[in-house]
Amino acid sequence: MNFVLNKKNHGNSVVNAVWELAAPIANNLGLEIWDIKFLKEGVNYYLRIFIDSENGITIDDCEKMSRAIDKPLDELDPISQNYCLEVCSPGINRELTRDEHLKKSIGQKIIVRLIRPLNDGTKQLNGVLMSFNKDDLIVSLSDSSKNLCLSRKNIAFIKLDDFEN
Repeated sequence: MNFVLNKKNHGNSVVNAVWELAAPIANNLGLEIWDIKFLKEGVNYYLRIFIDSENGITIDDCEKMSRAIDKPLDELDPISQNYCLEVCSPGINRELTRDEHLKKSIGQKIIVRLIRPLNDGTKQLNGVLMSFNKDDLIVSLSDSSKNLCLSRKNIAFIKLDDFEN
C-alpha cells in the first residue's frame, strides 16, 4: 500500500491512513475505533488510537489492538518521524469529536468548552445534548430550564459528563 503525505495536512493524512488500516483490525477484535489523534507534545510525536466496545475497554483490549496493528502500521509507514504508539480507551468522560459520537450521546449529560466566551463571560457549560446539526448544538443547560444553541465553530471540545452533580 503506497501512501503519500501532504505536508500541509500531514496530521490529517496520517489520521486518515491509520484509520483505514486500524478499523478492520479493530473490527476483527470485536472493537471499534473511537478516535485517532496524531499529536506533537513537546519534542515528541504521539499516535493515539482510541478504541471502544459495547462492553467497555480493558487493558487486554488495548494490548491486543496494539500488537495487532504494530506490524501493519510499520509496513504502511505513514509517519516519517519517530513517534510513540498509544492504544487506549476514550474514558468515561470521552471527548465527542465526530457526528457519530454526538448521535450516540443525544439525551446525555455533556460538558462544552467554548473558544470564545458567551456575552456573560461563560466559557464552559454543563447540560444535556438535545440535538445537533452540521452548524450547531442544542444544549439544555443544567443550571436553568432553557435550551441554548451553540455554534460548533465556537466549541473547543465536547465531553461526556458522567459525574452526578
